Amino acid sequence: MENEAGALSRVAGLFSARGYNIESLTVAPTEDASMSRLTLVTRGSEEIIEQITKQLNKLIDVIKLQDLSEGTHIEREILLIKVKAMDNGREEMMRLTDIFRGSIIDVTEQAFTVEVTGTGEKLDAFIEAVDKQLIIETVRSGVTGIARGDKCLRV
Repeated sequence: MENEAGALSRVAGLFSARGYNIESLTVAPTEDASMSRLTLVTRGSEEIIEQITKQLNKLIDVIKLQDLSEGTHIEREILLIKVKAMDNGREEMMRLTDIFRGSIIDVTEQAFTVEVTGTGEKLDAFIEAVDKQLIIETVRSGVTGIARGDKCLRV
């Protein structure tokens, strides 16, 4: 999509006006500063997804649309989770973080902040593995994705 003020608002407005839910949304400039790549996750029947696709293609700000679910692709999301980590709990949290190939990115006397990258299912599994009483705060980036192989989104 075009990297200009109001473009994202028009995309979000399209979903809002039609009562569609956006489950995840990430936007960032591309190698061409005049364009941004928007990765959006929504759910619906084939007919609803087709309608959404047609409506998005009508927006002037949308340069090109690609449905990543139609082919093989890679998805990633980042989780930052702040957990209580004191005494013996520190070692257990370090082990759990290693099992999920995460990183402890901040340490204080009472808490660790852990970064885990992967699919939404992996992040959900990490959160489930952590004792709920230890969780202070969680933040997730939203999904970003790219087609596998030499297939790419080009204008």
